[in-house]
Amino acid sequence: MFPDPDLGQDVKTMCDLPVTDLVARAKNGDKRAWDALVERYAPLIWSICHRHRLAAADACDVSQSVWLRLVDKLDKIRDPAALPGWLATTTRRECRQVLRTARGSQPAGYAPDIETMPDVQAKTTEQEVLAAERHAALRQAFGALDPFSQQLIALLIQDPPLSYAEISARLGIAVGSIGPYRGRCLEKLRRHPAIAALINAEGRDPREDRRCA
Repeated sequence: MFPDPDLGQDVKTMCDLPVTDLVARAKNGDKRAWDALVERYAPLIWSICHRHRLAAADACDVSQSVWLRLVDKLDKIRDPAALPGWLATTTRRECRQVLRTARGSQPAGYAPDIETMPDVQAKTTEQEVLAAERHAALRQAFGALDPFSQQLIALLIQDPPLSYAEISARLGIAVGSIGPYRGRCLEKLRRHPAIAALINAEGRDPREDRRCA
């Protein structure tokens, strides 16, 4: 279920693809896409296990259980963009089951509060996963722009920022046309399937994540 320790460069490159693409390729039997999914989301699963204070062996069991569940449901995924939320929800459910089992074997009076453990670490990891998703989607959408649009966007996000006069001189366009060009470029980015899928996923009710698979 886990990728080889020495991942090929192609797998690491695939990690930048949108989750929708990786799921589609994994469904078609592309092992590199499956390895890229594991590479991208394994830290999320392990962080949730750590937040629930599982022993290393229990965390390993939970991780394997989550990936096995995904293998079983891979062909039935209805909304690939919701996969990170599904993984997080499934991992929490598995962790809580492990803790309930452990609690049943503890002496009377021992009752760890598994429902209200601090969630800061898990939230931080989930924020990092979301940032990675945004980055991958933006890279794909940016790569789909024509060369002029790519150059314009690159100049607009320079740090320190360039003045419109400098951008005008570099691109050979009128200062007054930079704003309209910028608007059209941003609209193209928003309409790209990877960005649109991410926007839809972020606007979804979190309870819908469980319906990913």
